[in-house]
Amino acid sequence: MSAQTFLTTGRKIIAIGRNFSEHAKELNNAVPQSPFFFLKPTSSYLENGGAIEIPRGCEVHHEIELAVVIGKNGRDIPASEADQYIGGYALSIDLTARDLQLEAKKASLPWTASKGFDTFTPISEFIPKHQISDPANVEIWIKVNDQYRQHGNTKDMIFSIPTLIEHVSSIMKLEVGDVILTGTPKGVASIEAGDIVTAGIKPEGYQEDLLQLKFDVIDRVGGFVHVK
Repeated sequence: MSAQTFLTTGRKIIAIGRNFSEHAKELNNAVPQSPFFFLKPTSSYLENGGAIEIPRGCEVHHEIELAVVIGKNGRDIPASEADQYIGGYALSIDLTARDLQLEAKKASLPWTASKGFDTFTPISEFIPKHQISDPANVEIWIKVNDQYRQHGNTKDMIFSIPTLIEHVSSIMKLEVGDVILTGTPKGVASIEAGDIVTAGIKPEGYQEDLLQLKFDVIDRVGGFVHVK
């Protein structure tokens, strides 16, 4: 297996919650004192140019994130050695059925359904590690119908990427092709069928975006129906 083939060979998506303080505040959540995460199925991946599907009755929000692709297996990885385990990066959107998530929180139930629908992890192709010299200084943005929704920088993360790798690997083994979604800046908002979502990433030293994403948004046919 290779980090470059993460879309087809990766085994898990580890999504870090509330890693930008302003995002935590906009959803009336406490700013965490230590990292926490949830898992998403790899079946939720959607390659660039695909169509985001909105499940019937759901309010779906976008969350733009820098993704770290793990390059070799490891557990109990010290933050000081974390860089050795990074194979590369990607730009991703963590989609959330926000109404389902809020209902789950109120009932003290897991969030998995709200995060795990098919197409709920739109993601770019693999970005070689050398193309992002400083992952702690990367601009990421997302637009809906050509209007900025989120525009942030990874320098505003509460917990650094090495800290995240140390924390996650102290709980579960990280494997080649696993993806860590590192958190989202403020500005999350809803999308609906008919929207066009675009996003981009600009590492330090780049004058233009390294890459951009584009997705149409459509209604999902069949499957889950959220009855409110």
